[in-house]
Amino acid sequence: MMRRFSRILAALGLAASLSGFALPAHAEKRVALVVGNNDYKNVPKLLKAVNDARTMGDTLKQLGFAVMVAENQNRQQFSETLLAFDRAIEPGDTAFFFYAGHGFEIAGQNYLLPTDVPAATEGQEELVRDASILADRIVERLQNKKVRTSILVFDACRNNPFERAGTRAVAGGGGLAPMTQLPEGVFSVFSAGPRQTALDRLSNDDANPNSVFTRTFARELLQPGENLVQVAQRTRRLVSEMADTVKHRQVPVYFDQMVDDVFLSGLAKDGAATRPADPPPQKLAALPPVSVPRVPREETTNAPIASFSRHNGGWSVVFSFADPTLGISWRMAGNGDFRETGFIDTLDPRTRKRMPNPSIELPPDAQAGTIEVRYVDASGDMQGPFPIRFDPEAALIRDQRKILDMTATSWLSFREFNGLLVYYTHLVSYRCAIREVRIGIDTAVPNQVLKMPTCDMRDPGAITAGMPLYMKLAPATQFISVELTYRDGSVSEIKSFRTANRSNN
Repeated sequence: MMRRFSRILAALGLAASLSGFALPAHAEKRVALVVGNNDYKNVPKLLKAVNDARTMGDTLKQLGFAVMVAENQNRQQFSETLLAFDRAIEPGDTAFFFYAGHGFEIAGQNYLLPTDVPAATEGQEELVRDASILADRIVERLQNKKVRTSILVFDACRNNPFERAGTRAVAGGGGLAPMTQLPEGVFSVFSAGPRQTALDRLSNDDANPNSVFTRTFARELLQPGENLVQVAQRTRRLVSEMADTVKHRQVPVYFDQMVDDVFLSGLAKDGAATRPADPPPQKLAALPPVSVPRVPREETTNAPIASFSRHNGGWSVVFSFADPTLGISWRMAGNGDFRETGFIDTLDPRTRKRMPNPSIELPPDAQAGTIEVRYVDASGDMQGPFPIRFDPEAALIRDQRKILDMTATSWLSFREFNGLLVYYTHLVSYRCAIREVRIGIDTAVPNQVLKMPTCDMRDPGAITAGMPLYMKLAPATQFISVELTYRDGSVSEIKSFRTANRSNN
């Protein structure tokens, strides 16, 4: 079995430490993927990214990680490498992802560039998106695997790889954007701050084979008794000081969503895994403070909540109350008198009276605003009004996302009609929740983009004449894999659809 796995990894272009994978089965093993891209075909080549990946691989092996090292990955190889990484991870593991190479930020999202990324100029941002790896997707995949700890390190804050003399560059930046909205259990480090560039060397006489960040970070990881926060802080200070010697500004940043301290090289010398006193927030990672939601003080008041769903005639809004109610009324904030919702032909066993209608209808062109809701409780007292925010776009995306998640088996369908056709009408119907659809034909890796029609918020479910709803496949096609990236940046699990389940009608 191990020999077979070795051949699989070799076919993917991975230099993997197979001895690291021969671990006893337990809930919390350490698994790492390090990627280094030097040999770019259409944008400037790099000199040290592969060396950086190898150094990090060696460092992580010393820390007990089973390490996969991938070098000079094109888009297809990068996708297959991530799939192999997925398969090596189990719930409860510690996962470490390191990337050295070109990275690019577009509209606040970070993309890791494979070696075959095409050259792009102004207005060709979609070309870069389609050919690259979305960093948020890696976080999402690790979350889907239910890892205990996710550590992501990006030494990719280099110059804009698309800048060329005589042309206008694609809109974006070579520096990466902050990843401030990370889920719990994720720790990420960037080799430079937002809009900063990372140094490969300090001078022409600097013979170190690694970048300034990687040489420092790898050394600090091996220091016994340092937790991840301490490693990041020391790396940040040392790299900043080295960059200052050549009058360059490079201040690595980190984003910490860990619940507990994480020690990769042993606990503190006194055996206590306690975090030192936190420094002032502005010195922590050069980030603005994050607001933390607080529980309302008025815990005795049960405010209603609402769900929104879009249909051809407009919006249905359904209120939900924790308390028994004798009547419900509502209005748009500051717009006229409260209106009763009426009653439905059902008795509420708690009040032994007819149940108030918990739903209202809004027109399809209803604007964003606040719905004020009040209700009469079982004692006959009026409660409220309570404000409920109505955001049509956010509500539509949330509603369609929920439908797509619940109907995943219907994303694709096949039909035999003058050849083999695959229909994606279901995805088109709920396209407003989708940022990108990727499919793979006879491969488990979705490696090509399936273009969706644009979303019309005024009539989101409309399917008009001329909209592409299907594509023709080779008759021998066996299956198609599908992966959705939703509008909020989250990514679905990869679903497979076999052509054997086809209709002849």
